[in-house]
Amino acid sequence: MKKFKLLLIGILLTSSFTMFAQQTINGVVKEKATGEPLPGVSILVKGTTKGTQTDFDGNFSLDKVKTGDTLVFQYLGYADQELIVGAVFNLTIELIESSEQLDEIVVVGYGSIKKEDLTGTTDLLTSDDFNKGPIVSAQSLISGKVAGVNVIAGSGAPGDGQTINIRGTGSLSLTSEPLYVIDGIPLDNGGVGGSRNPLNFINPNDIETFVVLKDASSTAIYGSRAANGVILITTKKGKDREFKFNISSQTTVYTLRDKVDVLSADQFSTLINDIGTPNQIALLGNANTDWQEEIYTTAIGQDHNFSALGNLYGVPMRASLGYSEHEGILKGDNLARTTASINLSPSFLNDHLKVDLNAKGMYTENEFANRDAIGGAITFDPTQSVFDPTSQYGGYFAWLDAGTGNQNNLAPTNPVALLDLVDDSAEIRRLVANAKIDYKIHGLEDLTATINVGFDTSNSHGRKVTSELIPTSDATFNGSLTSFIQKSDNKVFDAYLTYTKTFNEAHNLTVVGGHAYQSFEYDNYSFDSEAQEDGNTFEVVDKSKNVLLSYFSRANYDYKGKYYLTATLRADASSKLNPDDRWGIFPSFAAAWSIHKESFMEDSFFNELKLRVGYGEIGNINGLGDYQFLTRYQSSTDTANYQFGNAFYQTFRPEPINKDLRWEVGKTFNLGIDFAFLDRRISGSVNAYIKQTNDLIASSIVDPFTNFGNRINANIGNMENRGLEFNINATPIRTDDFEWSVNYNISLNDNEITQLSVDQPQGGISTGVGNNVQVHREGQAANSFLVFQQVYDTDGKPLEGVFVDRNNDNTINDDDKYINEDPFADVLMGFNTNINYKNWDLSIQTRASFGNYMYNDVAANRGVQINATNNNILSNLHSDYYNSGFTVISDKTALSDHFVQDASFFKIDNISLGYTLDKLKNTTFRFYGSLQNVLIITDYDGLDPEINLGIDNNFYPRPRSFVLGANINF
Repeated sequence: MKKFKLLLIGILLTSSFTMFAQQTINGVVKEKATGEPLPGVSILVKGTTKGTQTDFDGNFSLDKVKTGDTLVFQYLGYADQELIVGAVFNLTIELIESSEQLDEIVVVGYGSIKKEDLTGTTDLLTSDDFNKGPIVSAQSLISGKVAGVNVIAGSGAPGDGQTINIRGTGSLSLTSEPLYVIDGIPLDNGGVGGSRNPLNFINPNDIETFVVLKDASSTAIYGSRAANGVILITTKKGKDREFKFNISSQTTVYTLRDKVDVLSADQFSTLINDIGTPNQIALLGNANTDWQEEIYTTAIGQDHNFSALGNLYGVPMRASLGYSEHEGILKGDNLARTTASINLSPSFLNDHLKVDLNAKGMYTENEFANRDAIGGAITFDPTQSVFDPTSQYGGYFAWLDAGTGNQNNLAPTNPVALLDLVDDSAEIRRLVANAKIDYKIHGLEDLTATINVGFDTSNSHGRKVTSELIPTSDATFNGSLTSFIQKSDNKVFDAYLTYTKTFNEAHNLTVVGGHAYQSFEYDNYSFDSEAQEDGNTFEVVDKSKNVLLSYFSRANYDYKGKYYLTATLRADASSKLNPDDRWGIFPSFAAAWSIHKESFMEDSFFNELKLRVGYGEIGNINGLGDYQFLTRYQSSTDTANYQFGNAFYQTFRPEPINKDLRWEVGKTFNLGIDFAFLDRRISGSVNAYIKQTNDLIASSIVDPFTNFGNRINANIGNMENRGLEFNINATPIRTDDFEWSVNYNISLNDNEITQLSVDQPQGGISTGVGNNVQVHREGQAANSFLVFQQVYDTDGKPLEGVFVDRNNDNTINDDDKYINEDPFADVLMGFNTNINYKNWDLSIQTRASFGNYMYNDVAANRGVQINATNNNILSNLHSDYYNSGFTVISDKTALSDHFVQDASFFKIDNISLGYTLDKLKNTTFRFYGSLQNVLIITDYDGLDPEINLGIDNNFYPRPRSFVLGANINF
């Protein structure tokens, strides 16, 4: 018994010694998904300042740690992990990637900020949030994802341009596109010659985040270019770790989703036999040709990408190489793109000096199918064959003039011939690069000096070759060549200081101040072989340059992380404006209150409840021509040369000038609330805004003999956008094996021109010469439809040529036109859901638009009986003819509100299903399939209810696509 007592006392003493002795903890930290070591992980003893970091191999050692201490492991982009020290002193820790951690730091203008410290309306999307499917253009990644942001593809062509409007349209004559800033380089929205899309140079797989700045308090730091919002694109960067590699490959099949509803060959033959003369009936052919089937095809696309990320001789780096080739469903359309990028992020002098080097190169080959074939396929007689063995035009059928034997000059050209006999191609080489240097000044560690130097240079070559076999009324035509060369250079220089200081552990201050310079230079050359043959001007050289000079400052202050204040001031001077009005001063102010951090909210279920308010002013001259305050000379047309003897000389005429042209200025007030609860399982925001744009630039009439023309650009209008935005993210279910997350956003916007001295006709249509169906008018939304009110019979059929005499003067004229809706949606919605079950993942993206209207120009032009037999040829009709029964062409009929239709819609944009195989060590495989453009529900009778600015005229249809792909990480 005595020995047992001694043994028990010894065990207790040993246990006590073990419990209270200070130990050395050793271990390794790895990434759970791959098992790879993580260098630079912070390890801290909770409640103390004692800590260390992992080395390059993920190893760490921490002395003087007691049993019972809590170790906190932290690494950017990964969820924090805590561990209570026990009896084991050799640890293996596995960290899990966390998008919530990535969300904490948000890139803003000239710096970054914690998301919880934001005072403006800012939306962040990471690569986990992006849309799935065949993404060729970067803008498609965020379609339907952000409240108040409307993304509309210009057409169904591969990589075609996309229009983005943030909080409605912001100008009458200038661009309403946001400013794009990629890795600190503001791009020129004018685009690159021969390119389908200004963002096509960037591989979507290289993009890490999109940050959308929507209100003036967050965009004012970018001044004049930020009037329509700012989209900051940050590409993926290198990391200080062992190398990781990624290979991805996908194949896409594109198919025609829908066609314009025209008469079939049988319907057309019946019509001509009913209404035609014997000569017209004799023109009918014996074929049954669906011309839309002849010009469209099933297309194939492929994307292949490789990237490497890691530490290269002590320098974090990432490099990527990508190749994409996508055919269009319009025969002959093709996009081939090769991209390469590299990022190096070295640091020196104990991290006092940090360098970020980025370069993105792109080579693109475009083959543009002749889009005239789209209209031709709708118009061409379906009873004619594509080919005619006796045709002098390479065997393609053509309508001939009985007198000349050549093609009738009023006849449509065989659409298949337009595709086969016109070769339109271009190559673009583009390089975007920058070097950003941050130096934390020794001895003044609170002060950081930053220099950002970058350039965006491109070189485009294009040519259009038309075969001598093309059907034409010109008997002397022997083919043609037009070509162009465009060079552009966008140079950026930024220099600024950032001061960050915390006073008394409660007052946090960050001040930024600096200077920015950006120049845009263009050198354009074009050639026309036909003009050369005719002895006219066949070469044109056009060079231009404009410069933007700026000074900016911003101050961010918060008290104990509860109360926030932000003030911004930017001064911009543009060479586009006259010296007296060249400078614009653009201030902004914002405040926020984190209510959930107050003591009276301690027992609240809110994880976040922040109130934000902001006001700012921003200028705009984006899209304005250069030097309109100076006298400029325009060369005469080839048909207006002056004759001296037997020689003809080109003349030059002065262009209208306006020495008083000044900035458009947008003033925005924003009120917002951010919220999160249930351990952030539910989060979101609500924003209300009023944006007033003053001094809108529009075309103005001037008195005779006072200028070099009767119209000039002038500041003559004001506009207002009012709106409400709501966004919510929720994770209703989260278990070890199953997670379901949803995102829903809705935005309401009302646009009104509040002052405009004279109507601005807009929206040219194909019927008649110079006809417009839209107008900018005071008291109405921009681009409102201005039409006649159609009268209908008791069966609901329109009475041809009968309209409402709205002013009761017994005459139907322009005074009887009225405003009938506009093309902009009153309500936009996006609903996205993601489901993960074990190794399976499913995502569905949907959108809806309500209150947008469309003018069906195809029905208005091709739904009239006389077009079927006009000009001694036969032409097909739109099926709306059966609804309207219209027989003759008239300007009034073309402007009937019968053709203005509700184009509200609901779309399922994408459904993607994937499976991840992760059984192999350090390697994961993901296989996936995707269906794009799945479903459209709409009452609109035309081809597509979503066409920018609301005029449906021979639109290149958006295809339905099927994707199979694989992604390998190792």
